[in-house]
Amino acid sequence: MPESQTARLKLCGITKQYPGCLANDRIDLSIQPGEIHALLGENGAGKSTLMKIIYGVTQPDAGEIHWQGERVTMRDPAQARERGIGMVFQHFSLFETLSVAENIALALGAKAGTPKQLEPKIREVSQRYGMPLEPRRLVHSLSIGERQRVEIIRCLMQDIRLLILDEPTSVLTPQEADELFVTLRRLAAEGCSILFISHKLNEVRALCQSATVLRAGRVSGECVPADCSDLELARLMVGDAEGLEAEYPKSEGRSPFLRVERLSWHNADPFGVSLEEVDLEVRAGEIVGIAGVAGNGQDELLALLSGEQRLPAAQAMHIRFLGDDVAHLRPDARRRHGMAFVPAERLGHGAVPSMSLADNGLLTAYQQTGMVEQGMIRRGKVRAFAEQVIQRFAVKTPDAQAPAASLSGGNLQKFILGREILQQPKLLIAAHPTWGVDVGAAAAIHRALIELRDAGAAILVISEDLEELFQISDRIAALSDGRLSPQRATASTCPVEVGRWMAGQFDTSDTPVSTPAA
Repeated sequence: MPESQTARLKLCGITKQYPGCLANDRIDLSIQPGEIHALLGENGAGKSTLMKIIYGVTQPDAGEIHWQGERVTMRDPAQARERGIGMVFQHFSLFETLSVAENIALALGAKAGTPKQLEPKIREVSQRYGMPLEPRRLVHSLSIGERQRVEIIRCLMQDIRLLILDEPTSVLTPQEADELFVTLRRLAAEGCSILFISHKLNEVRALCQSATVLRAGRVSGECVPADCSDLELARLMVGDAEGLEAEYPKSEGRSPFLRVERLSWHNADPFGVSLEEVDLEVRAGEIVGIAGVAGNGQDELLALLSGEQRLPAAQAMHIRFLGDDVAHLRPDARRRHGMAFVPAERLGHGAVPSMSLADNGLLTAYQQTGMVEQGMIRRGKVRAFAEQVIQRFAVKTPDAQAPAASLSGGNLQKFILGREILQQPKLLIAAHPTWGVDVGAAAAIHRALIELRDAGAAILVISEDLEELFQISDRIAALSDGRLSPQRATASTCPVEVGRWMAGQFDTSDTPVSTPAA
């Protein structure tokens, strides 16, 4: 970029203070027209706060914002959008009961047209960018990956000059991420500036021309990602790179804890996915990974395993835990048996946003930790448990009384996972366990899962991150259109083969569900 070129966006000395936390401390940042610029930092470093200031959601306490050479005040998101700024938030800002078209129409305003009028354009734009969407589908029926698409397409339908992306590929498959990158490079070539936040350092190195690194709310360095290794970038972000490149020995599972046999379930939602003859086994002392493109039955399988969706008592034998039929039981009854769950969506599903961390711990852990005795809540035990989770998993928060919504996405994820792991479950089912967390936190979560496995627990991980699944899983399978591939030892397969399974290219009669453990 020529030095003489006026910056599309320039931040000078941006500062934002919250009670007990200096989120942004005199931050300088400059983005040129057509530049793809990365913003890096561990969870809680101040990235999301800075993005919200640019987008007008939050007002800075000090500092200046210059837009195309002129000093401006971003009073609100509407003003930011008028200037051509679009943002894809890490936590979705969608109305569950409205359709895709209605959500996009609300975001774009009356001038863009009615939902009906927008439908053809939504189909055209989503198809063009390799993220097909049906405009009439209700958001509550969409998977997390599909909801992410709605957010991205909403921005791409505007006259975009600066696109801010906060973890846009967190639940996309590598192929989907590659297709998104083609789109982003095309937008950049047309002069659109892109501010890209991601914890996937290989993506940053492949896509971004420059990067600004934040640590503890301050700029700790700048670099050209392509000239750095993943480990060098990680060191800039977190300082200590110990354990970031860990390789875990594979484990041979012992006795079966969870057995799913010939599980079929009809989804009444016409846009949803029905499950067909699913066979699955998870043994003590192993991690089984399930891969798959979003919207292929992951949400439905999770709902059936957790008890959010129950089967009639006559069909309870299709899901067995420690030899008992459980498919008809409520979630609390399954937890009493020793099952624990980490849902795909953090806010609103994994945690109640307005409630404190302590009370969010109480919600799922009261049965296992003696927090409730004779109908009375033992507040001391509630606080102690939350503080134990915070300390053990290095959750950045002022204290256990902080509301869940005040945490960064990665720190909330660490709290939810820690809350479940510290209950010492016999079976842990976790969806997207490292979604949106930094490299240091992801490594800590992986170590915690491995420790739980080595202590004898059975673990089922559902993720769209193949690299993660190959790193921590002992056996692996893939979901495609409600059908589950046979499970194979991770050491005896490869990402290409699993990619074929994700596309539905497998024969369920080809390989048995399991082989006898040694």
